[in-house]
Amino acid sequence: MAHHLIQGREVATPVRIRDAMACTASYLVRADAARAVIAYSGLDVVEVLPGKALCTLAFLDYTEGDLGAYHEFGVTFLVRPPEAGPVPRRGLRGGLSGLLRDGAGVFVHWLPVDQGFTLEAGRTIWGFPKELADIDLRLSSPYKRCVVRQDGRLVLDLLLRPGLPVPAPGLTARTDAYTHLDGVTRRVPWSVAPRGGRVRPAGALIRLGNHPVARELSELGLPGGAFLTATASHVTMRFEEAKTL
Repeated sequence: MAHHLIQGREVATPVRIRDAMACTASYLVRADAARAVIAYSGLDVVEVLPGKALCTLAFLDYTEGDLGAYHEFGVTFLVRPPEAGPVPRRGLRGGLSGLLRDGAGVFVHWLPVDQGFTLEAGRTIWGFPKELADIDLRLSSPYKRCVVRQDGRLVLDLLLRPGLPVPAPGLTARTDAYTHLDGVTRRVPWSVAPRGGRVRPAGALIRLGNHPVARELSELGLPGGAFLTATASHVTMRFEEAKTL
C-alpha cells in the first residue's frame, strides 16, 4: 500500500470507488487518425476491424469513494500493451487473434472533472490528464445526457438513448488503464464491477462545439453513429498504484 498527500489529506492506494453511475458511447474511428491523436503517448491503438480503432466517450457521476463526489468525462482509446509483439497482419482474423493473444488496455486521452481534489489526486497518483471543466449531467430519466464546457466554450453535448437490460453476473473486469502526463507514460491496474447495465447498438446523439477537443473528435469522424452505447446505474472500481513505463 502506498500513501499520497493530496491537499493535506492522505490517500492510500488501492483507491476505491464504492458507487458511481457510468455511461459510454463507443465509436469505430479511422485507425490512422487515432494513432495521430495519441502519438505523444508512445502507444498504438488496437485495430478492432481493419483500419478501424475504438474510441469511447464516457461520463460518470461518482457519488461515493475515496476521492469524494464529482463528475467526470473521458475520451479513451483501446490500445495494445507496450510489450505486445509486432502488429498483427491486417484483416479481421489477424486483428481478432492479435487482440485475444496480446490483450488490450484503455488509454485515457482527455479526462475533465469538476472538482479540484480529484483533479490533483488523479494527476499526482496516476498521471491521469485531469482538467477542470463544467460537466452538466442529466441522469434522472432513461435518456442520459452530458454537456461539457471548458473556458466558456462548448466541447460537446452527448445524449444516450436507453438500451436493453443485461444480466448482472456479478463479475469484476480487470484491465490496465494507460496515462500520459508531463512526458511520462504509466500503466494503472484497474478493476470495475458494473450493476444495472443497459446496452444497445448505436443510440447516441452528439453535438460538437468549438473547443479544440471537439475539433479533434471531428477529425476522428464524429459525430458519426456510435457503434455501441452502454449505461450502468451502479459501478464499483479499484485503482492500483501506477507503474511508469
